[in-house]
Amino acid sequence: MAKLELTLASSPYEHVRDFTEGDIDAEGIELNYLNLQIEEMFHRFINFREFDVSEISSGKYTSMISQGDNRFVGIPIFPSRVFRQSSVYLKRGSKIKKAEELAGKKVGIPEWGQSAAVYSRGWLVHDVGIPLKDIHWVQAGVGTAGRKEKVKLKLPKGVKLTPVPDKSLQEMLLSGEIDAMLSAHPPPLFEAGDPRIQRLYKDYRKVEEKYYKDTGIWPIMHLYAIRREVFEAYPWVAQSLVKAFTEAKDRALYRATETTACRMPFAWCYEAADKARQLFGEDFYPYGIEPNRTTLDAFLQYGYEQGLFHRRMEPEDLFPKEVQSTFKV
Repeated sequence: MAKLELTLASSPYEHVRDFTEGDIDAEGIELNYLNLQIEEMFHRFINFREFDVSEISSGKYTSMISQGDNRFVGIPIFPSRVFRQSSVYLKRGSKIKKAEELAGKKVGIPEWGQSAAVYSRGWLVHDVGIPLKDIHWVQAGVGTAGRKEKVKLKLPKGVKLTPVPDKSLQEMLLSGEIDAMLSAHPPPLFEAGDPRIQRLYKDYRKVEEKYYKDTGIWPIMHLYAIRREVFEAYPWVAQSLVKAFTEAKDRALYRATETTACRMPFAWCYEAADKARQLFGEDFYPYGIEPNRTTLDAFLQYGYEQGLFHRRMEPEDLFPKEVQSTFKV
């Protein structure tokens, strides 16, 4: 019997490569893998549905579901997770020294619907204590002008969001038109080593570890989704993908902790993995709903409060029943 041919678009993560490179098979699937840059992949999948399965922004996917847009079917596989206290950028010499001082300031974001921004704003509101309306939000591309929102917003009363289509965030940061920026993608000038842009927290790991210990939230940036017509024709595809992605991740975690030979191209990778295990638990990169319930609950609350999600949802609302349970022997 011929296997179902599916095209998957994804970043080349260490914890998915055993699947994308063919070392692991997804039952019943012949995989065609496309390695694409994240912004390009999201643009092509959300706007044109060019792929059968794709990595997708958790913020945009959840916003679509909240508005009854069911063109995609998500699975609880989370390839990208990043704490976001490290994603606050300032102009060098700024008088802002801590997050509390962002109150009353102009703060740039690439998109209101960006997953990273959902968590960053949630942190500012719930942990730092700054109401959404106490910041003037400015939306623009990080390094180039012209970036636009991809989902419909329902902003809370009193929240000010100003799109600036003809300038970039890093340009406005350097000119003083904004006081700070929150961005998953670092400003290109910062990546190039330009000393004029710096992080709010130089020692961000200490800040982020404390945040996790205090809240239990480990921000989920992306998940994988299937085009609905593919899922409805072949509902077994969802569980086949979950099993393959999970096995690939488990193999990657094993490699990271192996001490006989260093499997990652940096010293003490196994020590870093052991520290992650001490902080997050034995499965220190968990997939599925239940191990991530605290994070998912917070994300759904933040997005609803911020007007990105149009109704309050539960984690189970994001995924089909086929991947919410498994068999027992």
